[in-house]
Amino acid sequence: MKEVDARGLNCPEPIMMAKRALIQSPEGIDITVDDRAALENVTRFAKSKGYSVEKKESGREWRLVIRK
Repeated sequence: MKEVDARGLNCPEPIMMAKRALIQSPEGIDITVDDRAALENVTRFAKSKGYSVEKKESGREWRLVIRK
C-alpha cells in the first residue's frame, strides 16, 4: 500500500496528493493529515470515487486507510 504524508498541508493539496496516489495505487492508500478540513475533504473525495475510508486518530493527526 502506498503511504502519503500530507501533514502540514492545507487543501486542496492533500486531495491532489490522494488523487495522484490513487492513480498509482488504485487498490488503496494510507494518507496522514493534521488538518480537520483536509480530513473531511479527503474522506469526501475518496468516498465519491467508491472507496471505503477508515479513520484512525492519533493526537492531532489522522491516518486515513482508503481501500477499494
